[in-house]
Amino acid sequence: MTPLHELAAGLQTGRTTSRSLVEDALAHIRDADGEGARVFLKIHDRAALAAADASDALRDAGVKQPPLAGLPISVKDLFDLAGDVTTAGSRLLRDAEPAAADAPAIARLRAAGAIVIGRTNMTEFAYSGLGMNPHYGTPANPWDRKTRRIPGGSSSGAAVSVTDGMAAAAIGSDTGGSVRIPAALCGLTGFKPTAQRIPTEGAWPLAHSLDSVGPLAPTVSCCALLDAAMAGASVEAPSALPLKGLRLAVPRTLVFEHLDDVVAQRFQAAAFRLATAGAQISDITFAPLGRIPEINAGGGIYAEAWAVHRRQIEAHEAEYDPRVATRIRRASGLSAADYYDVLRAREALIREADAVTAPFDAVILPTTAIVAPPIAALEADENFYTAANILMLRNTFCFNFLDRCALSIPMHEPGGAPCGLMVVGETMGDARLLAIGRAVEAALRE
Repeated sequence: MTPLHELAAGLQTGRTTSRSLVEDALAHIRDADGEGARVFLKIHDRAALAAADASDALRDAGVKQPPLAGLPISVKDLFDLAGDVTTAGSRLLRDAEPAAADAPAIARLRAAGAIVIGRTNMTEFAYSGLGMNPHYGTPANPWDRKTRRIPGGSSSGAAVSVTDGMAAAAIGSDTGGSVRIPAALCGLTGFKPTAQRIPTEGAWPLAHSLDSVGPLAPTVSCCALLDAAMAGASVEAPSALPLKGLRLAVPRTLVFEHLDDVVAQRFQAAAFRLATAGAQISDITFAPLGRIPEINAGGGIYAEAWAVHRRQIEAHEAEYDPRVATRIRRASGLSAADYYDVLRAREALIREADAVTAPFDAVILPTTAIVAPPIAALEADENFYTAANILMLRNTFCFNFLDRCALSIPMHEPGGAPCGLMVVGETMGDARLLAIGRAVEAALRE
């Protein structure tokens, strides 16, 4: 995988063209032996090639191009693209009206010169951390592909589009971990911004209080460029902060329970590297994390998902993935008073968590508790599916609930089972977190 700034440099120096990049991506998508048929629900081949030619023509004419200009990206099938039907990975929406306009986040990427190559597969309605889809198939993780392991979700196709050369980067959504989980399991970098910092209009909602829009890409700098474009900011990557003296907290509450051995080992190795590079690492008790499962018992904040889906489920439940419908229905018994209690409890917990982490520059922990299990085993065993999904989402969801920004950065050994180091910043501290993330990434790659 080539970082975006290197691709942009190749375009600027004439070593490659946007058409070549798009043609190469399309060739990978169409490879009969590859995952393209399970990764993409729709390919915008003609439009992408036309946009590439237009970008090349401007460059040939001496017009200075922004950093993302001419680079092919994929977009999760959660976002509106003008003229397309947004299905959110579901059969139910196949005959819906096409979108009249791009979602604002995608429109901003196009305005920055990025080329949308197609719409990627996902867990139906973004409601699982495993990335499985019984309607359109499940893309296989690039690691140990013969075994066919899950890519993580819900932005499953997004991750594999990047690892398999079908796109230079991908846009996903993250309500409980749906960018960071597939990034971790597939060896990518994923960024979940502070919720609502990037507009979510034109994206199918899961839980509007938690929904966020984020990139999956080869590096932290790549994520920063994409994030800036979607936020309507100047498209540039922040400089790395020096690691020496940075205060990193390790929360020894809830998030280290039931770790796979390889995840535990890689986290310890990552923490050692960061400490060797000069970071001050402190174990802390983070009591608010332990109360999140209790607050959300019975569905909690996902009452918002029930509000979105209740009429459709009552009328068309047979069209849903049964595992998705069952999870959405969990919140059907919550009253308005129950939901209000959840919101009030969340507000109080956010204030308490902010006080706990105020002395630190960031929080670090494993992105997921486990590595990617085989698809077949999850399809065959309902109990295994449920347990794996809970563990997969546990660590990431905590920081959606606490309204934080967070990165997942690869921490695995080359050739080993991919797993990620989550680096968590303060609410609206996105720029500083990305600068810290660049320093962490550099230390882990040494």
